[in-house]
Amino acid sequence: MDDCKSVADPKLATVSILYLPKDVPEPPEVAALEKSCKVKVDRLPRPIEHIGDIKPHEIAHAGLLYLPNKYVVPGGRFNEMYGWDSYFIILGLIQDGHTDLAKGMVENFFYEIEHYGGILNANRTYYFTRSQPPFLSSMIRAVYDAESSAGQRDAAAAWLGRAYSFASRDHALWMSDFHKAGDTGLARYYDLGEGPVEEMADDSTYYPDVIRWLLAHPEVKTDFLVTATDKPDAAEEAKLAEISCDPRISGVCAHAHVNGHWLSRDFYKGDRAMRESGFDPAFRYDPFSGWTHHDAPSCLNSLLYKYERDLAWMAEQLGKPDESKQWNQLAEQRRAAINKYLWNAQKGMYFDYDFMAGKQSTYDYLTTFYPLWAGAADAQQAKAVEANEGIREGGRSSDEPL
Repeated sequence: MDDCKSVADPKLATVSILYLPKDVPEPPEVAALEKSCKVKVDRLPRPIEHIGDIKPHEIAHAGLLYLPNKYVVPGGRFNEMYGWDSYFIILGLIQDGHTDLAKGMVENFFYEIEHYGGILNANRTYYFTRSQPPFLSSMIRAVYDAESSAGQRDAAAAWLGRAYSFASRDHALWMSDFHKAGDTGLARYYDLGEGPVEEMADDSTYYPDVIRWLLAHPEVKTDFLVTATDKPDAAEEAKLAEISCDPRISGVCAHAHVNGHWLSRDFYKGDRAMRESGFDPAFRYDPFSGWTHHDAPSCLNSLLYKYERDLAWMAEQLGKPDESKQWNQLAEQRRAAINKYLWNAQKGMYFDYDFMAGKQSTYDYLTTFYPLWAGAADAQQAKAVEANEGIREGGRSSDEPL
């Protein structure tokens, strides 16, 4: 982060700002960055304990959040460290012999938990209200295994104690009330923000295009549209803030209308939750995933099942058998709920569950494989998924020799 180009946000045409936590001394390299680049360094308005403690609109100018270690970005329009993309990046770095860089990225996530309230969608201020799919325990185990295999078992074991503490805190985020999928015992994706996401400012036609699609397909029944004037006065703007989005604080919102049609407030909640899921955009949770926050998804709950098993393993390694037992009990409770709500024995597949409507989704999606990878599926369920999906390897069916 001492490179001038690293601070820029290609998604927004604004001055580059680097934000430091309220209570952290300014590192020398950051001071140097401010002098050598056209970059403004500023402080967050207050310390943060939980995701959502600061809303993006409280910060006048969006900017990058400081992280202490080097990191690899997905590239393209994404010039920041992302939550779930980083897991796959970390696997590649380890495979290529860059374990130190991979470990530094995991430490960056610890820093986010400590100073920004949790693992964010990515380290920019407009992501303060949501996370991304929980892969931290898998990242930790990947780094631990790499260091142990390299003969650094003592160092890896010492680091595991620190990692376990942060992983436990990250898991707690997904047990928060706002992440609960009703009374199912499962979790959902949910963003604590309101209205359209700020990062879509570089794609100003996206939300109007959603409206145009909905208007062109009246046979698709949703509650995603509300009617209001295209040129609201002060009173109408206040009403829009209640039923849609607030054009007074969001430039993206102010342009998100077509012929007297605006997107509903609930659609924006689903749109934001979709972005926490990482599957954006898709029709998995109905058009443009506008009902993402209504569902207990197979992917998220499989990841949390694995997370709980990973935490049980960590506790066992650290000589905490009682805590290990508790994590395993949580995992078993989650697997029971997965089987009750997400497994469809007749179809031999896993589906998301709409806990608001009390019914299982019928949308076939690749996330049916998540319980297999996470170890939540038993042998019969795994065989059923394989049979019904017609898995092929290298162009051959799975029962043919490779």
